[in-house]
Amino acid sequence: MAVRRAALLTTSTVAGLVLLLSLKPHHTTLPVLASSGGTTAVSSPTPDSTSGQPSQSSSSGSKSASTGGGATGTYTGAVEQTPYGPVQVAVTLSHGKLTNVKAVQTPSDASRSQAIADYAVPTLTREALGAQSAHIQAVSGASYTSEGYMQSLQSALDKAGA
Repeated sequence: MAVRRAALLTTSTVAGLVLLLSLKPHHTTLPVLASSGGTTAVSSPTPDSTSGQPSQSSSSGSKSASTGGGATGTYTGAVEQTPYGPVQVAVTLSHGKLTNVKAVQTPSDASRSQAIADYAVPTLTREALGAQSAHIQAVSGASYTSEGYMQSLQSALDKAGA
């Protein structure tokens, strides 16, 4: 009887572990910055994205002129309100390439919110520069700050026409 119970326990544990490992994590999909030739486009990797069809724009308006194509300049994203405070970023682009992301505002009302932002923002910045888009992974433990950061980042890229 004890051997049968042990075998059943082992089998159910292995089955549970296999099911747990087969689950795929949920990822938030945001529009991706893609550069092609003389223009920069915002493309949506999924059909249910809010931006619809990709749009294209070349450098114009307050953007500085460039011969390499793509937007050049610094663009400030919208202020995104989170439960712990506002998040806002500014991006710098050179010929359509994301070269810098600076956090203009981060949650700082409470010391815990400020500590979370101080940890999360450098990680989010590295992710954005590596991905060249707002399609980045959220930082564990900083979900609201991450979401606000990604939304403000996308807003800045939209302003750039990137």
